[in-house]
Amino acid sequence: MYDIIGDIHGHAEKLEGLLLQMGYVPDGCAYLAPTGRKAIFLGDLIDRGPGQMRVLEIVRQMVDSGNALCIMGNHEFNAIGWATPDPANAGQYLRPRSPKNLAQHAEFLKQVGQDSALHAELIAWFKTLPPFLDLGGIRVTHAWWDPERIAYIESRFWDASGQSMCEEFLVDAYSKHSLAYEAMEGVCKGLELKLPAEGFFIDHEGHKRYDVRCRWWQNDAKSYRDYAILGPSQSDCVPDKALPTGHPQPAIEGSPIFVGHYWLQGTPGPLGPKFACLDYSAAKRGPLVAYQWSGESELSEANFVEFGAAES
Repeated sequence: MYDIIGDIHGHAEKLEGLLLQMGYVPDGCAYLAPTGRKAIFLGDLIDRGPGQMRVLEIVRQMVDSGNALCIMGNHEFNAIGWATPDPANAGQYLRPRSPKNLAQHAEFLKQVGQDSALHAELIAWFKTLPPFLDLGGIRVTHAWWDPERIAYIESRFWDASGQSMCEEFLVDAYSKHSLAYEAMEGVCKGLELKLPAEGFFIDHEGHKRYDVRCRWWQNDAKSYRDYAILGPSQSDCVPDKALPTGHPQPAIEGSPIFVGHYWLQGTPGPLGPKFACLDYSAAKRGPLVAYQWSGESELSEANFVEFGAAES
């Protein structure tokens, strides 16, 4: 049985509090899972928070000891690109070291020490994280379970050892408009649609955006505005126009799917009988959230656990 844990973003105090609340027992620098259970981390362990090295220490040791599984989030994928030289452009990196990208990654680099031995060690570990897991009774990925993208990544992701990300795939995944790029963008960052009629909105970092992140799990959406994931102040920027052909996505069937990534707020609960997002903005003032799965085929609000919400 699994305890699926959302985006931590370096908030070690919330992680340790949540693990203790769920019955995990301190064991040296990490934690032992309760009998018959195992933690699953949904990625985005790093960036933003003050305790990123402690979070990585806990998660790595729990994975190594068999007390946890962990998948790759977009922040781990970005970290790999930041640290990997671009073979086609001398002196450049797969993820450009631009001011914008540095701002998103600066706190991790400060805590790890850019280009230090520990930095290299952690990048090598990030490459061992799968972008998704199908465990039979549940499926987990960071942002979007799209069967076509999942199948493509599965066919190319691993190197010959089966233990680390293939370097050829990595380079392709940073080549815009390649199949590998589209697959990793979708699975790690979610479904996005270009807004019609030159529409745009300003994101929380002040950047103008022409593509909007979508509620791919919401199969009753009728318009871009229904489908878009935006705050109340931004939603008026999205036209109330009918969605293009092929949207919304079909209803989720089969085993339940868990994701992080989406910075939800409010009371944690399922977003459908077979779907839950476990990112409730722990990197800001929200709680770190987990779902305690015990074999059910439809999700229950009673199985959500949270720790560390700021007092209003």
